[in-house]
Amino acid sequence: MNRIFATSICVILATSAAAAEVELSFYGGVQSAPSSDVSIRDDDSIPDGDFSIAWEGRSLEAPPYYGIRATKWRSPEFGYGLDFTHNKVYPENDELPAGYDVLEFTDGLNTLTVNAYRRWSSAFGEVSPYIGGGVGVSVPYVEVANSDSETFSYQLTGPAATWIAGASYPINDQWSVFGEYKGTFSSNTADLDTGGTLETDIVTNAVNLGLSFNF
Repeated sequence: MNRIFATSICVILATSAAAAEVELSFYGGVQSAPSSDVSIRDDDSIPDGDFSIAWEGRSLEAPPYYGIRATKWRSPEFGYGLDFTHNKVYPENDELPAGYDVLEFTDGLNTLTVNAYRRWSSAFGEVSPYIGGGVGVSVPYVEVANSDSETFSYQLTGPAATWIAGASYPINDQWSVFGEYKGTFSSNTADLDTGGTLETDIVTNAVNLGLSFNF
């Protein structure tokens, strides 16, 4: 379990302990990402460049794509909470710009956001549609390397945002299942071990299935 996930678990459980109506949710799914522009500036070993990389998610490969969230419902319709997502992006077909051996965010293009939600609990029988969105931070594991330089570290790289639409269905009084679309945006400025920087804005799209526990 990486440090980012462990820290998020602690924060979420602290939130849960202080709340009366809390929903703790776990999810996985299939996540992808469109191409993004990458800008690298460095005075030493990493080649400078502005280029576009086609990304892919490889959601089921280790470490898998997953997420966890805690939601406090202030009423049957409105809630808020924390959402941690372990997104991933690999260069499509492992195609890298010249001069790079590694350039990816595969141990997590992690985002932690504070979200607000609106649900409709009685309009469609037992099915409860919902929408949500929020803002927070991007904390990826930055992986950039060539024959002369290696950067492998968790970093706070910039702001993040998420948007969600889905529906849940109760199994019993405490457990429910849900399916949803979830998008994220992260604006990342990462420090390289040579003193240079990498900048890229990445959007991910995911179709999730999950399980929630209500208490």
